Amino acid sequence: MGKRIISRRRGAGTGTYRSPSHRHHGAIRFPPPQVRGWGTVDELVQSPGRSAPVAVVRAEAGGSWRMVATAGLATGDRVSLGSGELVRGGYMALSSIPDGTLVSNVELTPMDGGKLVRAAGASALVVAHQGGRVTIQLPSGNFKQFPEGCRAQVGTVAGGGRSERPFVKAGKKVLAYRSLAKAPFKVRGVAMNPVNHPFGGGSHQHVGRPSTVSYGTWPGAKVGRFSKRPRRRGDRGK
Repeated sequence: MGKRIISRRRGAGTGTYRSPSHRHHGAIRFPPPQVRGWGTVDELVQSPGRSAPVAVVRAEAGGSWRMVATAGLATGDRVSLGSGELVRGGYMALSSIPDGTLVSNVELTPMDGGKLVRAAGASALVVAHQGGRVTIQLPSGNFKQFPEGCRAQVGTVAGGGRSERPFVKAGKKVLAYRSLAKAPFKVRGVAMNPVNHPFGGGSHQHVGRPSTVSYGTWPGAKVGRFSKRPRRRGDRGK
């Protein structure tokens, strides 16, 4: 009688692998469109589960929101809240951001609160404006067009260079990855015992069987290189 492989056990959603939602601060998004003018950065806080710090911005008209902190932003700084001023840490519509500006926290659709370029040290480049669309070069190097009504923050996301700092010891990495709901270490299947993985066991570390499995293999044995899903009659023309 074997055991469930780690990927199946993690998919069950048990407490060991579930993200600790009680540590998270909630949604990080732009204020609603009716909030315009200027705001002040009350504090910069660390958000578990996020690589970048979070800025708590209080609007002059009242109310406070959590936004992604950009590099160089400090407590007490004034940021533009959709007022059209090109200020580091503030946000504005892409139609008002000139070409060559580094932006972050870009909206996919107008007023969705920000979806892209939110990781620490990430930034995108505004390339061109044409026909109601704005072309942006994403951190991956790909070019994507957005509606000019989408909003974005001015500047690079804070926290760059975090990956250059070593963890020093394994326990620190376990604690850091706990809030991310990610496995800090990945053990190879051939290094396990046969009770833990289909590739485990043997006099030396080897798979010992074909590593390519079919699409319909039962879940406990579906490890290795997966086969492509078979094409069916309804898939023609896709």
